[in-house]
Amino acid sequence: MTEASARAGMNACDALLGPTLAAGHGHTPALIHRETCLTYAELGALVNRFGNALAAKGVGRSDRVLLLLKDTPELVAGFLATMKLGGVAVALNTRSAARDLRFAIADSACRAMFIDGDFLDLFDEAVSEGAHRPPVLVVCGGAGEPAAPAVSLGAFLGNRADRLESAPMAPDDMAFWIYTSGTTGTPKAAMHCHRDVLPGDRHLGEILGVKRGDRLFSSSKLFFSFALAHCLLGGLRVGATVILDDRWPDSDAVADTVRRHHPHIMFSVPTIYRNLLRDGHATDDAFRLVRCFVSAGEKLPASLFERWRQATGKPILEGIGATETLFLFIANTPASYRAGATGRPQPGVELRLLDERDRAVAEPGVCGVLWVRMASLCRGYWRQPEKTAASFADGWYRTGDVFSFDGEGWWYHHGRADDLLKISGQWVSPGEIEDCALATTGVLDAAVVGVENSEGLTRLSMFVVPADRQGGPALAALIQERIRSQLSIYKCPRNIRFVPEIPRTATGKIQRFRLRELAREMPAASESMPCIG
Repeated sequence: MTEASARAGMNACDALLGPTLAAGHGHTPALIHRETCLTYAELGALVNRFGNALAAKGVGRSDRVLLLLKDTPELVAGFLATMKLGGVAVALNTRSAARDLRFAIADSACRAMFIDGDFLDLFDEAVSEGAHRPPVLVVCGGAGEPAAPAVSLGAFLGNRADRLESAPMAPDDMAFWIYTSGTTGTPKAAMHCHRDVLPGDRHLGEILGVKRGDRLFSSSKLFFSFALAHCLLGGLRVGATVILDDRWPDSDAVADTVRRHHPHIMFSVPTIYRNLLRDGHATDDAFRLVRCFVSAGEKLPASLFERWRQATGKPILEGIGATETLFLFIANTPASYRAGATGRPQPGVELRLLDERDRAVAEPGVCGVLWVRMASLCRGYWRQPEKTAASFADGWYRTGDVFSFDGEGWWYHHGRADDLLKISGQWVSPGEIEDCALATTGVLDAAVVGVENSEGLTRLSMFVVPADRQGGPALAALIQERIRSQLSIYKCPRNIRFVPEIPRTATGKIQRFRLRELAREMPAASESMPCIG
């Protein structure tokens, strides 16, 4: 096959908007943002205007375009337009620190950048002291005209035409990147290709039953792979309507969106579901109208599953995916779900478990590290060959997650391989202990870490958010009693500390390193509640 014929394969933007437009459904709402609704035809025209404006600035094939924008139609249009030109779209975390933004700008050698006016001070800090500056900087929102050489979005778009031919791309050409959070080291850009969007109709249509015109809402922001893949890319692929909220999610904002726009499918994380219950929103009639709730980002406790089903009449469908895989690879579905289980392998996904000696795990109930192979797997990490080689081999991706499966084909997540603890010579999963504690009356949230004592031995330490915001020795004793009655004695934490909240990442993952630091400073069974956040 010649290079020219290979590049005639596809374009991700066409794969997302094309099916609905070609079927004559351009009038179907594509995006809802506040009181604004854009149809597929209107979104397509806006994408073309963005694309023509970028092309006029010299942006073309393989050029990186950064988008530090809130969840708005401008973010969607800029993202799709970049791919339509053959460039590489990179949506950035709007909670990035200046050092992270500086790294992304330099690492990507971006040709252009769209930025919300609220983040200009962060940008100025990131590019101070001679750091690389994007040749094209477009400011969205904000009062007045930005200082040169930046331009406002209105000036950038001008009277650009709303027609644009897509750049023909090979299926394995880069289309977009997703930067990992980088909490344990240098951020990595997972390189996703044009073909990676194609499984979206399977994951949304066949598995979740999403159909054209269904309204989708994700409390997680679009720079996260969970929201980007399942709400935006998958949603557009099946002709659904994507609800955008530019506010940072808390329970009040999420409840307001659900009441105002009545999504059929809601994507969120356990922390948000827990807070919706805590603040009394989950019992609102608007949540009973949601057809399907999906959760990822962290393990969903069985106790939370039951409380949510009691409040709304609907289960939460847990699943797990990764930045590298884009879509969920194990998940519960509307047709088949089980509390406490991560789910079953999704169609088109291959899984294998390897033990600590890299031997295949074939017996139910035996833990191993999960490897995944699926059509949406990324090409590796940009300019990080050693980390790519450590995580990818022969089309397989090493997730670093520890799983087991049972005789009925259900898979169970036991945490990250790095999080497992060896206590009294036995491997212990913090998640198992946390689930047990969460089933105790009076416990709102819990997390377990291993902390070395004065003798150099690792001992379990638990942090608990009490429902009454007080805690104390009586609740600590109740938690320990429940754990001893349900689990092996060596899994019972000797120390319990009460805190106002568990520190988590923006995706809801527990920041265990912060808890280990706090364990060295804070006495056990304390009734004081210092702020961690």
